[in-house]
Amino acid sequence: MGDALARGRELFAQRSWQDSWAALSAADAESPLGGDDLRLLSISAYLAGHDGSSAEALTRAYRAFLDVGDVRRAARSSFWLAFMLLNTGEHAQGSGWAARSRRLVEDHGLGGADAALLDVLAAHRLVESGQPEAALTLAERSVEVGETSGDPDLRTLATLTVAMALVRLGRGREALSRMDDVIVTVSVDDVTPIVVGLAYCAATASCLSLYDLHRAREWTATLSTWCDDQRGLVPYRGHCLVHRAQIMTLQGAWADALEETVLACERLPRPAVGEAYYQLGELHRLMGEFDKAEDAFRVANSWGRRPEPGLVRLRVAQGRLGAATTTIRRLYDEELDGLFRAEILVVAVEVLLDDGDVATAREACEELTALATDLDSAMLSAVAGQCRGAVLLATGESGLALEVLRRSWRAWQDLDLPYDAARTRVLIARCLRRLGDEDAAQMELDSARQAFERLGASPDVRAVDVLAGSAEGTDPSGGALTPREVEVIRLVASGRTNRAVADELFLSEKTVARHLSNVYAKLGISSRAAATAYAYDHGLV
Repeated sequence: MGDALARGRELFAQRSWQDSWAALSAADAESPLGGDDLRLLSISAYLAGHDGSSAEALTRAYRAFLDVGDVRRAARSSFWLAFMLLNTGEHAQGSGWAARSRRLVEDHGLGGADAALLDVLAAHRLVESGQPEAALTLAERSVEVGETSGDPDLRTLATLTVAMALVRLGRGREALSRMDDVIVTVSVDDVTPIVVGLAYCAATASCLSLYDLHRAREWTATLSTWCDDQRGLVPYRGHCLVHRAQIMTLQGAWADALEETVLACERLPRPAVGEAYYQLGELHRLMGEFDKAEDAFRVANSWGRRPEPGLVRLRVAQGRLGAATTTIRRLYDEELDGLFRAEILVVAVEVLLDDGDVATAREACEELTALATDLDSAMLSAVAGQCRGAVLLATGESGLALEVLRRSWRAWQDLDLPYDAARTRVLIARCLRRLGDEDAAQMELDSARQAFERLGASPDVRAVDVLAGSAEGTDPSGGALTPREVEVIRLVASGRTNRAVADELFLSEKTVARHLSNVYAKLGISSRAAATAYAYDHGLV
């Protein structure tokens, strides 16, 4: 037993989790381990992906410490058991162990770091339940306890919770500063490996949600390196794969991103796997695989990851603008978390412009611009600029739109985000065409098409082909539009709703909708905005 135990401890120190778990399990089978070694066994099992074995070992450690009267370590064991169970989605059992730890702390007057760790769990629940102000107060107090007690785990977990609360409060720059502090702490202090993995994952996810691409890239690379250094590691590799896939998607490496995302779907535990399936849906949508995208979004939703805004964009791509508009208007009217709000605002501008509601699209754009200013994010500023350019184009201010969109395109270039840069070039082409410079417009469309082809963005390639064939005097539909369809598209382009078009042409709204559907099919487009662009490009308005 001595040899196996020594070997297990050595492998634990070497961060070889699967081998450490096997050696410590062998030692435990020969002779039951004591509390401290059961804790090592539990950590090794957790990091090797053996959640049941981990919980069993930590439960035994809790009892072993109680048997020898070491209440403080028993309370710590029950805390870590609660922590790990909650992280794997076992909320009922996790809450029960947290309550047991709280009773030990209160009954024996332990206080200090032991009580503060439980306060961190409580603060986290407050964040998740929409009470970030209360969570911030509780977590800040726990940070102070962590600093005075010299407990790096407490300080790290408390600071993470502070950052999460700040994100929910819309104080993104402060949140990032706290995340920087967390990364430094886990890099230099003796932090439990489970907490280190959680810290890297949470920091990277926060950077992505805060549109801080520089930090997201840096910390994704750091997380990848850390995962590679942990032999036999299972829990955080799935999260790492999702983060890497998100970065790869932004940077245009879609085939690699798809491979990483599929692996994440296989490796992530439920319900965390929902994020991987959402990313999978986004990739399939971008590549034009709409049925696969729909399936992935449904799975993501079943595991608690909202399918928006990706599903809204999918509906537009499928030609189901009515469904997309209904959903985005509902989300636009909801009180949403600041960062999810930003995502919704971007899609709201796109969809509402497609639906002809320029006024509401402008309001959404103004709110998005204010969020970008508050966050001081280059990426979100580029998004806001692209949206503002689209709104200006829709209101006929083509010259100003061109200036704004060129700035946005340069920002995308600086960030090395080819898909967004190409989409902006399409808008620039439309501006140039409105200004009468057809040669320059065609060059922009050619460049955008080449970028979309390299990426594998087949829906965007088709849309550019339609637009490229829409120079004044040409008709990509081969003159297939009927006179009535021309009347409908002319009125739609002038900003009229289906009801207004129906009243003017003495038709039913259902008939107008059918004419529009026929127009979309003949021109290979899927939105009112594209129909409006066609009408302008062909001199119909």
